[in-house]
Amino acid sequence: METAKKGKPFGFYVCALGFTFERMAFYTVKYLLAIWIATNTTSGGLGLDDAKGAAISASFVAWTYITPMIGGYLADHFISPRLCVQIGMLLMGVGYIISGMATDLKMVWVMIVLVAVGTGFFKGNLSGVNGLLFSDQEELDEAFSIQYSFVNIGSFIGTTFIAVLATSGKMSFTGVFTLCGALLIIDLIWFTVGGKKALGEAGKTPFKKDTREFVSEEKRAAAAAPLTSGDKKKVVAVILLTLLSAVFWMLWYMAYMPAYYRFGYGDGDAFLNKANWYIGSFQIPTSWFDSVNALVCIILGPVLAVVWRKLSQRPQGDMSMFRKTALGCILLGVSYLVMVVANNIAGDNGQCSVMWLALVCLLMSVGEMVFSPLGNSFISKFAPAKLLGLLLGVWPIAVFLAQQLYPRLYAFLNTMDFTKGYGGCAVVVIVFGAILWGFSNKLESWGTSEE
Repeated sequence: METAKKGKPFGFYVCALGFTFERMAFYTVKYLLAIWIATNTTSGGLGLDDAKGAAISASFVAWTYITPMIGGYLADHFISPRLCVQIGMLLMGVGYIISGMATDLKMVWVMIVLVAVGTGFFKGNLSGVNGLLFSDQEELDEAFSIQYSFVNIGSFIGTTFIAVLATSGKMSFTGVFTLCGALLIIDLIWFTVGGKKALGEAGKTPFKKDTREFVSEEKRAAAAAPLTSGDKKKVVAVILLTLLSAVFWMLWYMAYMPAYYRFGYGDGDAFLNKANWYIGSFQIPTSWFDSVNALVCIILGPVLAVVWRKLSQRPQGDMSMFRKTALGCILLGVSYLVMVVANNIAGDNGQCSVMWLALVCLLMSVGEMVFSPLGNSFISKFAPAKLLGLLLGVWPIAVFLAQQLYPRLYAFLNTMDFTKGYGGCAVVVIVFGAILWGFSNKLESWGTSEE
C-alpha cells in the first residue's frame, strides 16, 4: 500500500479529505438555510420568519444524527462499507442539487431527507473504513485526532468562503446550494478513484464479516454475562450524561439564532442588525460567526489533548467527564450573559461592537471542546461490554433531541424581553453546571462501580 509522509497510508488521506469535502457542503448549507428562509423574496430568499428558519435548519441537522445508526447497522451486517460511503456521497450530492432548484419548502424537505439518508450511509462508515487501515491503538487515536482536524477544516472553509458567495451577492443562495452538491460529486469521484488501490481490502466486506477482526474470549464472556448492579449504575451514568449533554446542545445551537437574526445583518423583517459588523470599511460576513467555532476547534484540539494528558498524570488523575460537562455548561451560560450585555449596550436603536459576538462564539467553542470530543471515549470506558454498541448509538440522540427542542424555545423567547429570556437561560445553565460539578464525584463512582 502506498504510504504518505509520517507513515500514514495514503488511504487515510482519501478518507480524511472525504470528510473535508462533505463538511464544506454541510456547514455551508446549515448556515445558509436559516438565513435564506428569512431573507426577503426580492433578495432571493423565501421571505418567511426567523422561527421557521430556525426550525428548518434544526431539522436539517437533527436527522443527520439519527440515520448513521441505521447506516452503521447495514454496514455491519449486509452491505460493503465502502459502497455505503459511495451511496451516501451520491445521495447527499443529489439532495444539495435539488435544494439548488428549490422555490418553496417542499423541495427543501426533499433535500433534508436525501442528505439525512446519505449521511446515514456515509458518516460512521467512512470512519470505520479509515480505522481498518491501522492496527496499533495509539496510532489509531492519533489518526482520528488528525481526521477531526480535517473535519473542522471543511467546516471552516464552508462558512468562511463558500457561504459568503451567497451573502455577499456574488452568487445566488440556490447557486451555492448547487455548488455544495457539486462538492459531494467531486468527493464521490475522489473516494472512488483515489481509494481503488489506496484502501486495499479495507471496507470491501461488512464490518462484522471482516476476517481481520479479532474478538478475545474475555470480551465474548463479558458480552454474554448478565448485567450486575454495578453495570446498571454505569448505564444510568451514561444515560444521565447523554441527557445533560442534550441540554447543553439545545442552548448551544440556539445561540446561533440571535447571532444571525438579532445581532447579524440581512434583508428582511427578521433581522434587527443590532451589531456593527464593520472593521474600518470591511463588513465582516455573518457566516464568520460560524467560522470562529471551526477555527477554535482546529486550534484547541491538540492544545486540550496535551492538557488532558497532563491532568491524567496527576495523582488524582484527569478531570472527570461529569466535571468537563459541568465546565462546558458554565462557559455556555457565560456566553449567554455576554449576549445580554451586548444587547443592553446596543439599546433599542443602537448597535454593539461585533467583538461581543466574537467573545460569545469563543466561549461557546471552548465549552464545546471541553467535553464534546470525549463523549464516545467516556462511553467506551464505562459502558458494560454487552451494551457498548447500543450506548454508543444513544449518544448522538442528545444532539437530535436538542435540535427538536431549541427552535421551540427560541420561538418562545421571541415573545419576551431579551434580557429576561436569555439572561434566565444563562442563570439556569450556570446553576445547572455548578450542581453537576458538586455531584460529579458521586456520578463518577457510579461509572466505575463493579458491584
